[in-house]
Order: sequence, then structure tokens, then C-alpha cells
Amino acid sequence: MRQVAFLLLILGAQIGRAQDSLQTNIPVHDPVMIRQDGVYYLFATGRGVAMWSSRDMKNWKKEKPVFSTPPKWAVKAVPGFKGHIWAPDILFYDGLYHLYYSISTFGKNRSCIGLATNKTLDPGSKDYAWTDHGKLIESVPGRDEWNAIDPNLIVDGQNDPWLAFGSFWNGIKLVKLAADARSIAQPQQWSTLASVPRTKPGSDSTAGNGAIEAPFIVKKNDFYYLFASYDYCCRGEKSTYKMRVGRSEQLTGPYLDKDGTPMTKAGGTLLMEGDAEWHGVGHNAVCTFDGKDYLIFHGYDAKDKGRSKLRVEELHWKAGWPVIVKQ
Repeated sequence: MRQVAFLLLILGAQIGRAQDSLQTNIPVHDPVMIRQDGVYYLFATGRGVAMWSSRDMKNWKKEKPVFSTPPKWAVKAVPGFKGHIWAPDILFYDGLYHLYYSISTFGKNRSCIGLATNKTLDPGSKDYAWTDHGKLIESVPGRDEWNAIDPNLIVDGQNDPWLAFGSFWNGIKLVKLAADARSIAQPQQWSTLASVPRTKPGSDSTAGNGAIEAPFIVKKNDFYYLFASYDYCCRGEKSTYKMRVGRSEQLTGPYLDKDGTPMTKAGGTLLMEGDAEWHGVGHNAVCTFDGKDYLIFHGYDAKDKGRSKLRVEELHWKAGWPVIVKQ
């Protein structure tokens, strides 16, 4: 009987490999999702920007990455970068899909945010082709005490594009973009949205321990909501990632938590943190499909040696604040 069970297990594994386009527990980091023509597309950290597709948000097909080779401008701009691109963001704006992506090396703020656009997300379409527009924003050690990674595009009530971004250093930034969303608007308009004081200060070239990153802003009724990830990602079983949120009547802030503490002073109402099943959870996006809001994020699976995997939870709202209702 054991031999039969073993053979069935092997056969199942072979079938799984033959049908590896269908995966319900996919290994992703820093995911963001969008839908086109009934198909969900997921973009995540990976070589060339990882891309997946699905018709039900459960069974995922691995697509070819956005970039088949590392962008030449990025290799020149960031020493040590070899093609592993972080934390993309995707939005349909001004008739094109805009994909913002992060170029960096771990723990450094010699970083850049790039932009690529496409008419369609369907790899089978004759119009499918990514156009890379190169560098949009960069941070430079010795000049900037912020880090140009983790972009999120948000369009305000006047249809003006803004980019939120940031990781560690002195926190989350917001900058207004030009109307085509491909450069910084002039005169420049910058804001600091959230930060965590560094009790062990770094410098302009070292992060210190002010662990906050991965901003994502959504408008809901009368407020803008800023989601951010606090504490430490990328440590497998030792990850302490968690998501917090604040809100503001103005896109540029100030963002306050439920207690009225500004997010610029380490505020932020806890939305979700790790538990016995997931060591840490974070780097979220918020997406709306068919009138329902979803939290798209990754977690470190306690049942699989802390490996990072996709999680999708329906996002509810209670008394003006987002909540996750556990089943």
C-alpha cells in the first residue's frame, strides 16, 4: 500500500510539473495586481519583474518576465545590479499600462525607480510590447537620506499623477509627476508622509533601523489611506513584517492613525501582522474588483521554512477604517 501511495505521489508531482501553469500557492515577493478583459495580472519582485496571470486569483500561470535582459541604463546607474528588479507597481493611466519598478541592491540607497509602459497586458496580443522609459527618480548616497524604491502611483482628484515611494532612511516620500507621469513635475512638490525614528541612526548611505517601507495609497470616500509595511522583511522564519495604515483628507497628508498620531512620528494603526501560520506579512497593494476591495500582499509561510508566498484577503471597512475579517 505504501508503494502505491508513493507511486501516486510521484505521479502527482509529475502531473504538477506538466501543468506548472496552474499554481495556487505561488512564490512571490512585493506583489501588485490588476485586471484586464477578465484576466488578473500579477507583477512581483524577480528577475526582469516576475509576471503571472489568472482568471480566478487562485490558479496562476507564470508568464515571461517584463524584461528579458536587464535594462542597460540600470546596470550603469546602480553598481551591483544584475537584473533582479524589486517591488513593481502597475496602473492604467492615460491610455497605457504604467509599470514602475525598483533598481537597487540590498541595504543601499544607490537606487532608482524606472518606468515601462504597454498598450496591453495580454502576452498573446499583437500589441503586447513593453516600452522602457528609463529612470524617473534616483537616490544618491551623500546627497539623499531617502531611498528611491517601492513606487506607488496615485492619481488625485484633479487627475494629476503623484508617486509615493520609500524604504528605511527617513521614510516614505511623495512627489508630484508631470502630466504624462514620466518625470517629476516642475516646480517640484515633495512631501514626507511617514517615518520611523532611527534609534540606531545610519547615514545617507546606510539604512539604520527605521524600518518602514512599501507605501500604497488609495482613496475611499472622503479620505486617502496610506498603507505601509513596518519592521523586517526578507528574513524567512525571522521576518517581523506587518502592515499599518493612516488616513488624511489631503493626498499630501498629514496621515493620522486611529489615535491621532501622525505617521511621520511612527504612527499607524495595525492592520495585520504575523502569527503562528505566517511569520510576517507585508508589502501590500489594494485592488478593487467587482465592487470588492482586496489586500494583495506576501507572507512568510511558517509551514514551509518561511518562504515568501502570495496572499489575497478581502478588505472590509468599519467606521472609516480598513479591517481584515478572519473566517
